[in-house]
Amino acid sequence: MKKRKEIQEKYKWDLSEFCKDDNDFKEKCAFLEKELEKLVKFKGKLNNKKDIFAYLEESKTFDRVMSEVFLFAVATLDEDLANRKANEMKEKISFLAQNFDEKLAFASIELENLPNKLLDEMISDKKFKEYDKMFKDIKSAKKHKLDPKVEEFLSGINFLGTFSSNMKKFTDVNLKFDDIKDSRGKSHKLDSSVYGLYLRDKDRELRKNCMIETHKKFGENIDFLANNYLGSVKADCFFARKRKYSSALEEALDSEDVTKAVYENVIKEVRKNLPILFKYFEIKRQKLGLKDFYNYDAAAPLFPSHTLKYSYDEAINIIKEAVAPLGDEYVSLIQRAYDERWIDVYPNENKRSGAYENSTYPHRPIVLTNFNGTYDSVSTLAHELGHAMHSYFAYKTQPQAKADYTIFLAEIASTTNEMLLVHDLMNKTSDKKKRSEFANIIFDNAKSTIFRQAMFAEFEENVHSMIEKGEPVTKDTLNELYLDLNKTYYGKKVKLVKEIQYEWARIPHFFTSFYVYKYAVGLLCAMYFTNTILKGEKDAVKKYIGFLSSGGKDTPINILKEAGCDVENPKTFEESFAYLKTLLKEL
Repeated sequence: MKKRKEIQEKYKWDLSEFCKDDNDFKEKCAFLEKELEKLVKFKGKLNNKKDIFAYLEESKTFDRVMSEVFLFAVATLDEDLANRKANEMKEKISFLAQNFDEKLAFASIELENLPNKLLDEMISDKKFKEYDKMFKDIKSAKKHKLDPKVEEFLSGINFLGTFSSNMKKFTDVNLKFDDIKDSRGKSHKLDSSVYGLYLRDKDRELRKNCMIETHKKFGENIDFLANNYLGSVKADCFFARKRKYSSALEEALDSEDVTKAVYENVIKEVRKNLPILFKYFEIKRQKLGLKDFYNYDAAAPLFPSHTLKYSYDEAINIIKEAVAPLGDEYVSLIQRAYDERWIDVYPNENKRSGAYENSTYPHRPIVLTNFNGTYDSVSTLAHELGHAMHSYFAYKTQPQAKADYTIFLAEIASTTNEMLLVHDLMNKTSDKKKRSEFANIIFDNAKSTIFRQAMFAEFEENVHSMIEKGEPVTKDTLNELYLDLNKTYYGKKVKLVKEIQYEWARIPHFFTSFYVYKYAVGLLCAMYFTNTILKGEKDAVKKYIGFLSSGGKDTPINILKEAGCDVENPKTFEESFAYLKTLLKEL
């Protein structure tokens, strides 16, 4: 593994746009502390249009600089996690951020308690145009706000996150697995980091033992895990009830301006199209040459791993060709990302693993990858550049207060890039086996991201609903519910190992309630956009670029509708599932 200094500069990201160097970082931190003094003077004054406008304008500069130094500190540390100076910078800005949050907490409290008459005046006032969405959100949330003193008290109840950390610490530190064997009798170490790798291994005995041993250990500790999870669910239900929501689901959807129709459409359409998934499993069984098919075969490889290797330059060109249907500007931005060093490309000693995109208004984004030349690393690069393009177009088009898009929308652009990449490679070959291989990549992703996440969503909805109705819920209830859902989502022809009933206990997303359905929505929307773009439908590209440019100017539902993707209309998802059916033909 190379050291950081051994990596050529052209393959390292350029962070100078955020902070020129360490001294600039220090100067900006000092600037923030002075700027904070100006903002604190507004305490108790945010009750009239003049002072509210002055505060919001003043805070824009503060927020911008704060984001610049925070991104610089985090990104510098991610280059080399052992870098002492970078660690000190991260600690410095984290300390400042906590201090700033405490001293500026008054602003959100005062704004949230403004009378509706004043809010309406500012919403209709052109001077406040940049902030009208914020005021609309404040007004909308009022009916669910409690007494200000109660809200202040509740803001300090951060220990409820202990339910999630309990689960994470227990599973990552305390839970130990026995070694497992493959078909040749060879022993393999098992932990959470290799679970997915073993399930995708060509050795069936290894896949089987991996699934059974993992969930058997969760089953041995199910009393604690069930009690811990139910504590989290009861907290969700308690706060939703106190805030006058009909359910915890309604509260979760309301937090991102998403209607229940969207959630219900996803579950309904996924259920209706389960035969597509069952057909995929049957095709897979036949191609694998198996007499029977178990749930531990669902992720088994149909094709040998990609043996082709790509250079970074080749990857950029491949991605540019794939996204060409989105127009010259989009392609030129991929080239800019390469030329202007938006991307930190290769792994080095102590560099953060994985990949991500990060951005802060009004600057161009940055991307971290650990490129190794495989197809997966090309796909990952395309994915992160999709996030980067979303941020770029949003920041270019929207004012600061409306630039950032919600989590609900976040995965659409990235997966659209991935879809365009696979399609381009598939359409460039007439080899049926290779086309089938690329079709399998898309369908395997749909299996994990659409069908599986919908099953997760149903599980947590049912558990919350039972608690809200006052029905008794025990570890046995959770196990039986989860097993029944697996039977529904795998179909009658797929056999299940009995230990799968405990799988719910190892899903960390269940501690961020009603999050998982967003994965399904994101990929279904990406399929919709990809389909319309590649079919050359009128204004499809214009609408998609409009979606990227919308940032957070409106509710996510309205932003998607404006782009032609109406997620409140079941027909939108029907088109995505119809597209999946065509992939079965390729398989």
